Amino acid sequence: MGGLSIWHWVILLVIVLLVFGTKKLRNIGADLGGAVKGFKDGMRGEEEAQKKPGELTSNNTASGTTIEGEVKDRQKS
Repeated sequence: MGGLSIWHWVILLVIVLLVFGTKKLRNIGADLGGAVKGFKDGMRGEEEAQKKPGELTSNNTASGTTIEGEVKDRQKS
């Protein structure tokens, strides 16, 4: 008594799937993942705000590469 066996968890999972459906559970999972990602980005944003203003971050790094190319105009025949 006091602990739940694996069969209790399986029965509980089946009941939850029947009540909510897989589509709603998938949406809840996506919303929860987006919230966690937003929280992490918010925490990272505070750390970047505390850095020196002239310091480069991963979002605005200078790669030092130059791409050269030639633009050609195609005429319709």
